[in-house]
Amino acid sequence: MRIYLVVVDDSPEAEIALRFAARRAVKTGGGVNILSILPPQEFIAFGGVQATMEAEARQQAEAVVGVAAGAIVRESGLRPTITVREGDAPKVIREIIDADPQIAALVLGAAPTGAPGELISHFAGTDAGALPVPVMIIPGSLTPEQIDRLS
Repeated sequence: MRIYLVVVDDSPEAEIALRFAARRAVKTGGGVNILSILPPQEFIAFGGVQATMEAEARQQAEAVVGVAAGAIVRESGLRPTITVREGDAPKVIREIIDADPQIAALVLGAAPTGAPGELISHFAGTDAGALPVPVMIIPGSLTPEQIDRLS
């Protein structure tokens, strides 16, 4: 099965990337893996505070992924895989892709204006050509109708 790996956060461009990936998955008989990455937490000397901060970050990431998964189910009927990981985002993405031979593409959403973002800069710059799958960069300026037509 062809799996589209989509990195999501609470940005509008992540929603656009997710919509594109879900529509492609439906049309190709594939699936979607929704990935939320928690940045590594800074060490805090007081363990209880550190644990609370980590738990809050994980709950927020799980809420974002839950909303995204609900949107996919409503829009397409697909039941996505959900992954929440902590760590350096490019490294986490590479590990997930290396571990799952069914992943056919990494789908990232670009902001409609301004800088492209850390992951796009990394995978279209520093690590361009090194992944075993294509990177699909979905413009954040696309309307839902345009996404539906293009996907």
